[in-house]
Amino acid sequence: MPSLATLRDETLAALVRGGFALVRALGPDRAGAIGAAVARSFGPLTGAHRIARQNIDAAFPGKTAAERAAILRESWENLGRTASEYVHLGKLWDFDPDRPNAGRIELDQASMRRFEALREDGRPAIIFAAHLANWELPAVAAMRHGLPAAALYRTPNNAAVARDILALRRGVMGALIPAGPAAPIRMMEALDQGLHLGMLVDQRFGRGPKIRFFGREATAIPILARLARRFDCPIHGARAIRLPGGRFRLELTEAVDLARDAKGQVDIQAATQQVNDIVEGWIREHPGQWLWQHRRWRM
Repeated sequence: MPSLATLRDETLAALVRGGFALVRALGPDRAGAIGAAVARSFGPLTGAHRIARQNIDAAFPGKTAAERAAILRESWENLGRTASEYVHLGKLWDFDPDRPNAGRIELDQASMRRFEALREDGRPAIIFAAHLANWELPAVAAMRHGLPAAALYRTPNNAAVARDILALRRGVMGALIPAGPAAPIRMMEALDQGLHLGMLVDQRFGRGPKIRFFGREATAIPILARLARRFDCPIHGARAIRLPGGRFRLELTEAVDLARDAKGQVDIQAATQQVNDIVEGWIREHPGQWLWQHRRWRM
């Protein structure tokens, strides 16, 4: 007989599946609009709203109160849209190389050339991203256009919900590596296999190196720099930018020349700071599209 915990998890998973079905029936545009409205209305009632407001106030002391409030409102809307778009990732990615920029997705010629070079060079690479716009789209792009890839992801605590979300991801993304104690080994294995490893690098990591982020001290994830030091492979940044009308622009940076120490090896501290500087620049361009609601600066 299933335990009480298992029954609870399965009940919640069934509710989540029902929600997914409803959102899928609405289509990406209506679902996104409703998600934005719900998050805009109910987000301010949560404790995360206070965290986000404090983060924005500290990051942009030179902006007016009205400007900072607008960033916070847009951040909630972006989060609601992103959540509602989850079941529509396959539909959202409609980029056709023969008809570039005719659909929802825009890619500039430089990013297309870099992507093609990564796909054809036969080498592993690391691609970093941040919680900007719909941050799942770079992984979808890799699978849709033949880039052998693996992506690190965080699993929900509810095992039944995690199972259903993994099933959704498997349909539109490449290999998936769950965050946890075994993740570093699996990430190294992916690079050994010549895959392109994708990871989000803008979260707090309590045991990581201390960096400066928006002028304040924060701890950062060092695994990218450590892997780059071990494998000496190319490092690129990828970001999505949300555009009006349910559209997105994706950009892939040139290979980042990571800082090195006197021995010529990747400098973990300096390289981690370098990557976070790039992410900070992205956020400053579109501050309302970042996930301000997490405790990025908690030490």
